[in-house]
Amino acid sequence: MATTGTRLRRLAGIATAAAAAAACTSLTPSVASSDRGGGPALDAVRRRIVDPSAAVPPPRAVQESALVGASSANPLDILVIGGGATGCGVALDATTRGLRVGLVEREDFSSGTSSRSTKLIHGGVRYLEKAVFNLDYGQLRLVFHALEERKQIIDNAPHLCHALPCMTPCFNWFEVVYYWMGLKLYDLVAGARLLHLSRYYSAQESAELFPTLARKGKDRVLKGTVVYYDGQMNDSRLNVGLACTAALAGAAVLNYAEVVSFLKDEVGDRIIGARIRDNLSGQEFDTYAKVVVNAAGPFCDSVRKMAKVDAQPMICPSSGVHIVLPDYYSPEGMGLIVPKTKDGRVVFMLPWLGRTVAGTTDSNTPITMLPEPHEDEIQFILDAICDYLNVKVRRTDVLSAWSGIRPLAVDPSAKNTESISRDHVVCEDYPGLVTITGGKWTTYRSMAEDAVNAAIRSGKLKPANECITISLRLVGGEGWDPAFFTVLAQQYVRMKRTYGGKVVPGVMDTAVAKHLSRAYGTFAERVAAIAQDEGLGKRLAHGYPFLEAEVAYCARYEYCESAVDFIARRSRLAFLDTDAAGRALPQVIEILATEHQWDKSRKKQELEKAKAFLETFKSSRNAQFHDGKHK
Repeated sequence: MATTGTRLRRLAGIATAAAAAAACTSLTPSVASSDRGGGPALDAVRRRIVDPSAAVPPPRAVQESALVGASSANPLDILVIGGGATGCGVALDATTRGLRVGLVEREDFSSGTSSRSTKLIHGGVRYLEKAVFNLDYGQLRLVFHALEERKQIIDNAPHLCHALPCMTPCFNWFEVVYYWMGLKLYDLVAGARLLHLSRYYSAQESAELFPTLARKGKDRVLKGTVVYYDGQMNDSRLNVGLACTAALAGAAVLNYAEVVSFLKDEVGDRIIGARIRDNLSGQEFDTYAKVVVNAAGPFCDSVRKMAKVDAQPMICPSSGVHIVLPDYYSPEGMGLIVPKTKDGRVVFMLPWLGRTVAGTTDSNTPITMLPEPHEDEIQFILDAICDYLNVKVRRTDVLSAWSGIRPLAVDPSAKNTESISRDHVVCEDYPGLVTITGGKWTTYRSMAEDAVNAAIRSGKLKPANECITISLRLVGGEGWDPAFFTVLAQQYVRMKRTYGGKVVPGVMDTAVAKHLSRAYGTFAERVAAIAQDEGLGKRLAHGYPFLEAEVAYCARYEYCESAVDFIARRSRLAFLDTDAAGRALPQVIEILATEHQWDKSRKKQELEKAKAFLETFKSSRNAQFHDGKHK
């Protein structure tokens, strides 16, 4: 615990830094203010993405044929390994520069870290604290970078991202002044990239805004709260949107396609492609490329070791656990930040898709395909939020709990590894193989830009234009506005099939219309049309707005190849409520079976795989625990 003198000196440091930050802000151009016209290249890409007559996007078979057709005489410019946020970002960036691009992902898009985030688009407020206390201009530059990218993500995917106020409780007047000054500095640094101004609320006002916030406890009394704004997203749908946008822009993206080995030139000192296995059919084929970009997240070391067995590891994996609680734990439209926990981390409690998501932990972990949260990590999060709420925090309220692996990066060319970077690292430690790893969701776009720049240098590629992704809206985002759901509510009905097989009309209610609008943007009309015209308008699970029509749409137009793809990543039902996801499984599988012509054996296999997947989400219904203090 810092002394009062130390605290006062820190406050003085914050005040001094405010003037410096103001000067820096005035000298730093805001990309957000750039012309969204973007020139002929951007206009051409936009037309392809919003073309109502286009396939949305090209079918999987077409994408695989494009990869098979990349020969040694006519190679791709870039082959991307990994279908997370960074990999799909690389594919989108490269193809919109006029390069010939392919992407392969051994599981599904966003099946790893990118679907298991805190759902926040961070502006780097903690970097700012480090910049002030350590007088570190490098950290201040990270803040500028994060703020810039946060604004661009929200602008480019407005249907999937939005600003979210976050409340920091203060239990003495020093904390009030400390957090207020720090967040006002944050506002100042944000400048034109500011979402909304931070402000102080009294204890009474705070209780009205956040009814479950405790005003007394453990010999302390709430003095007030300071509220600031960050961004929030639907992470895996954003990732799938990136993949589909890249496909519409011209990239050949293929999920369930695994790199089993690299192809090298005759001299043997440069990678010129990869041997790929289609994990759905079991068939293998070769794809040639001038440069391969390794964006495999936590698994990037295993990819590097395929090229060089003794490659020095550059990933230090960290586990981040989150839990989902009922909506009454937090009000709609207001998050809570617990700034001090036992391990020094910040814990968030945020409204998300009609429920409350809380997290996160930070602990060492092995790298696995399906990481599972430990019970002590779940209890840690419950303990962290318990002291700040006036509602009884119960382990039995946990609807879902999951673990994600953060690929914290070490530059293999660095002379020492004393500090593990939370920024990204781009390197080419084997000719023809560019690796991009580390970083965070917020900066995926600029990470992709750096990786493509490195690939261009490595392969001496000749792009048609510079990077244009800073001004490119993702599929469903162009022309969308928050009132778009009213079009769905007024112009469509939900035709529902009864148990007897009769099709009856139902209302396109506000909850469903808002969900479709937020999940699919302007393409929500295509989902609504399926619900209306094909009798797939019934909800998949009681209490949730997900429709049968979404399963069909995602199978046709979003490369949804399995039941897990839908319940976990195209919809978020597994993350919101594992029990509800389990109840929805039979109908999800029946619709997918119709779309993909599955037989009985495949349907049984899908059910078993999905149930095993849901067992890794430690909700109160499938976890073994002793409730202890959380009753």
